[in-house]
Amino acid sequence: MAATCIIQPIDMVKVQLQLGAKGSPLGIATDIARRQGVGALYKGLGAGLLRQATYTTARLGIYDTIFDAAKKYNNNKPLPLWQKAVCGLAAGGLGALVGSPADLSLIRMQADTNLPVEQRRNYTGVGNALTRIVREEGVGGLFTGAGPTVVRAMALNMGMLASNDQAKEMLEDLGFAKGGQTVILGGATIAGFFASACSLPFDYVKTQLQKQQPGPDGKYPYAGPIDCAVKTFRAGGPLKFYTGFPTYFVRIAPHVVLTLSFASLLPKFQSKVGL
Repeated sequence: MAATCIIQPIDMVKVQLQLGAKGSPLGIATDIARRQGVGALYKGLGAGLLRQATYTTARLGIYDTIFDAAKKYNNNKPLPLWQKAVCGLAAGGLGALVGSPADLSLIRMQADTNLPVEQRRNYTGVGNALTRIVREEGVGGLFTGAGPTVVRAMALNMGMLASNDQAKEMLEDLGFAKGGQTVILGGATIAGFFASACSLPFDYVKTQLQKQQPGPDGKYPYAGPIDCAVKTFRAGGPLKFYTGFPTYFVRIAPHVVLTLSFASLLPKFQSKVGL
C-alpha cells in the first residue's frame, strides 16, 4: 500500500505517455500539477490501493502455494527456470482476474482529463466508478479489457517472480548469505527490470482498450486486444509498444523491490512475534 502511494504520480505520468502526451516525464508531471493541481497526480489513488489489496495479495499468495506444490513434486529440489515461469504465469493470471475491476477504474480515472468535456465520466472515487460501471454497462463491464489485463499480469509475474527466485539462487551460489540483504535486494532489483521489459507491451494495449470511447458511429477504435496490437504495430512498429519505458521502469521497479523485499522479510517478522 505504501509503495502504491509513492508510485502513484509516476503511474499517472506513464498513462499520459501511453495516451499520447508529449514531452519528458518531468515536464508532463509539472504540466498536470500546474493545470489541475498537485492532487491530480494522485487521481485514482483509491482504485490503485484497491488494486494492490486484491491483485497483489492474490498473486503473491497463489504463487507461493503453486511454488511450494511444485517443489514438493520435485522432491524439494530447486525448480528449473521454466517451472518458476509457469508458476508466475498462473499466479499472475488468476490474481489479475481478482484485481481487474479496480484496474479498470484506475485507468479510466487517470485518462478522464484527456477526453473532451462532454465525454468525461467524472468518477468521484473508486466506489462511484465501480457502481456506475455496473449500472451503465452491467456486471460484465467490470471486466472490460480483462483479457489484456490478465496477459499483462502473466507476463509481469513471469518476469518478476521467476527471475527473482532465479537471481537469488545465483547470488547464493556466488557466496552471498541465504536470506541476506544483498540476496533479497539484488534479486528484487533484477526482477524489477525483467518485470518491466516483459509486461510493458501488454500494459500499453490494456491502457488503449480500457480508455477507449465509441466514436460518432457507435464503434470503438479497437475491436479487441489483437486488433489493437495489429493497428499499433502498423502505426508505429514494435517500439511503439515500449512508449514510456523509462517512466514505466521507474514506476514498476521500485514497487517490485519494495513488494518482494517485504514479502521476503515477512516470514522472519512472523517468526519473531510467534505467528
